[in-house]
Amino acid sequence: MRRLVLALDVYERDRALEIAECTADYLWAVKVNWPLIIGSGLNIITELKQVTGLPIIADLKLADIPNTNRLIAGKVFEAGADYIIAHGFVGSDSVEAVMELGRTILVVEMSHPGAREFIQPVTDKLIEMANGLEPFGVIAPATRPERVSYIRSKLKPGIRILTPGVGAQGGRAGEVLKAGADYVIVGRSIYASENPRAAARKLHEEMTGV
Repeated sequence: MRRLVLALDVYERDRALEIAECTADYLWAVKVNWPLIIGSGLNIITELKQVTGLPIIADLKLADIPNTNRLIAGKVFEAGADYIIAHGFVGSDSVEAVMELGRTILVVEMSHPGAREFIQPVTDKLIEMANGLEPFGVIAPATRPERVSYIRSKLKPGIRILTPGVGAQGGRAGEVLKAGADYVIVGRSIYASENPRAAARKLHEEMTGV
């Protein structure tokens, strides 16, 4: 079972396609963020899907009124994205606007230190929202495995947990999988390595059987 998600946080189209293609054998999905979309255009989603044959996660962290979220999500799903990541703090109606159009992943807690300031204090409310709306999955921090375990304990069965923060931010894949994560998101440790394919293979092998 493949549980690794590649976070392609680069600007360059050719580099992104090359890295995605050479690591695809070890990935469950490829995640694109604003840097790649801004640097290469929305069509990069279509191209990555064609090159890898894998699900594409658009990490837009949508956080606007329902109509704006709907307008953005419509174009992104149309380009071939399989999932869109959205923030919940703007309210359930904004999240539902995305979910009406396709599979959605809800941020309930982020991996950087600043997440403790405003997001972590309302994580319980965001988990309640997820349990009510039942999106495909939620984002939880690989940098804090104890929080992944807590979120899993409160989350409805069937809602997946995807965890960024492994590698460059200090998280460890095995720890977060044992804590209850379903998928591990890794960026710099793969795309910034001298041999992205070898780096992806090593992570995949470490995660197998956990």
